[in-house]
Amino acid sequence: QVQLVESGGGLVHPGGSLRLSCAISGSIFRINAMGWYRQAPGKERELVAGISSSDRTNYADSVKGRFTISRDNVKNTVYLQMSSLKPEDTAVYYCNADLSFNLIRSKIYWGQGTEVTVSS
Repeated sequence: QVQLVESGGGLVHPGGSLRLSCAISGSIFRINAMGWYRQAPGKERELVAGISSSDRTNYADSVKGRFTISRDNVKNTVYLQMSSLKPEDTAVYYCNADLSFNLIRSKIYWGQGTEVTVSS
């Protein structure tokens, strides 16, 4: 069964850094695009960063220059390096992946989320 498991969240002071990881396991033919989303209390889930199978990346304007998304194709893991963290970055962060099981079937999967709290 396919699973996406996030880790690396926690409490950090403003200006600090965290590195989130999302490990993808299961019988997968190909990992297409992957991304990170976040959801703050009372807010809708929003895209933070995305990365394609060819390592093209895109970022939300609010995190551009501070966050970096990357992927390890050997470990089937996507990372989000977060620097210069701000209180407004506080949210539950979710891993997302578009996975192919053969040449004609693909499906979107979500992780369970990892909490990030930025506070003095």
